[in-house]
Amino acid sequence: MPAFTPDRFKMMAAMLLCLMAGTVSAQQLDEADARFFLMRTGFAPDRDEVARYSHLSRRQAVEQVLAETRSTAATAVPGWIDEQPISSLNSKDKSDDEKKALREQEQRRAFELRGWWLREMLSTTTPLTERMTLFWHNHFTSSQQKVRSIQLMAHQNSLFRQQASGNFGTLLHAIGRDPAMLLYLDNSSNRKGAPNENFAREVMELFTLGEGHYEEQDVKEAARALTGWSVERDTGEFRIRPAAHDTGSKTVLGVSGNLDGDAMFDILLAQPACAEYLVAKLWREFISPTPDPREVRRIAGQLRDSHYDIKTALRELFLAPAFWEVNNRATLVKSPVELVVGTLRQFRFSYDDPLPFTFAIGQLGQNLFNPPNVKGWPGGDAWINSTTLLAREAVLERLFRATERPAARAQVMMQDGAKLPGQQALGREGKIQFANAVTRIGFDAHAWLAEFGSDDALVPDLRQRLAIQRAVLAREPSAPTNAALHGSAYLRSLVMDPVYQLK
Repeated sequence: MPAFTPDRFKMMAAMLLCLMAGTVSAQQLDEADARFFLMRTGFAPDRDEVARYSHLSRRQAVEQVLAETRSTAATAVPGWIDEQPISSLNSKDKSDDEKKALREQEQRRAFELRGWWLREMLSTTTPLTERMTLFWHNHFTSSQQKVRSIQLMAHQNSLFRQQASGNFGTLLHAIGRDPAMLLYLDNSSNRKGAPNENFAREVMELFTLGEGHYEEQDVKEAARALTGWSVERDTGEFRIRPAAHDTGSKTVLGVSGNLDGDAMFDILLAQPACAEYLVAKLWREFISPTPDPREVRRIAGQLRDSHYDIKTALRELFLAPAFWEVNNRATLVKSPVELVVGTLRQFRFSYDDPLPFTFAIGQLGQNLFNPPNVKGWPGGDAWINSTTLLAREAVLERLFRATERPAARAQVMMQDGAKLPGQQALGREGKIQFANAVTRIGFDAHAWLAEFGSDDALVPDLRQRLAIQRAVLAREPSAPTNAALHGSAYLRSLVMDPVYQLK
């Protein structure tokens, strides 16, 4: 009999873990599992989406959702996206009136772009694609308020979607050449002899390594490597300006040479801390607020071995036992985008124009293309406090007022929307468009409840109430529900329960 050595013990333990993982991934999804999986990897699913995933094994479900991701939007982009970006890049010679007109045009287009992205989220057949596009938007943060070119922000959004589940290394290198990012973090003015450290600092602290994995001197040297990486003012295109680039020797994280931006990014990607930082952030996005250090190291190792293939990390995260752990369910707070988009998708709201939803999401603190600072939206529990919870409930209440007079509903939403900065840029026609769009938002409670054998005007029986509750809430409601409520009133009571804010 072979000696029982420590190495043999490790080998046997690894084999046991593999067998356990195989057993876990083969487990079949019931409706509750499918709904949970689709909620975590996308937006709140409707019954058709749940039916497609019910009775698949966990591995089959994961492979299916990963296989369906795409790299381009299905919704046609606004026609002005490929116009020359002039609002902030080359408007110095414009008159004050011309500059004002350009600012108002930029605001109108910003509303249009947010509406376009929301329409893509609402109609997409691959919600994980849009979730990951949003994830990268909040990871590689930049803001239209500072960039001041909505075309450049639109191109950046396309980049995030292109690599949504592609390759992190490819995405990092592309971000180094992204005009919106270079403008946002001031690298367009980074030149030999007067290096600007903003981009170099954030690429280490927020994009790749996290605090504590680099020294101040590494930031200074990385900034030198990025000198000359700039933006052409006339066209908004990326340019390397040789005369502004520092060609001297630099040392970043112990690696020396005549480094440029690409060489510096490769040094960062080679650090074990880079993969671990990224996996921990994805863990907080999809599993729980507290990453498991051992699992993070394991998945990070596979991410590095795959040369930063994002699907490799997502597959391991979605198949991890912790992802399916009952105690990790209903522990993540829905972002404003997830709350509004998920509600509209799950309950099959009808609408003509997503413009009102852009205001609703902005009111809740997630103004797309305008994160609050370079760290992005903090997310998690930070989405919820006594004020924001009331605001969330108010938005949900307005959405479900399908039986109110349209004019009254429009007036209420217009009053609330007016609190948002920049609404004046909509102009008179835009405000009319907004009001008309609100009147066309509808919810067919009778049709939705009929899927559970219930009816809008009738009191659902116990079986129906439980089925509706399981479809709406991630766990038991925080307060007992009134069994005497008729269908739509019972449904609204569930949506207003604080548990509805969780996933």
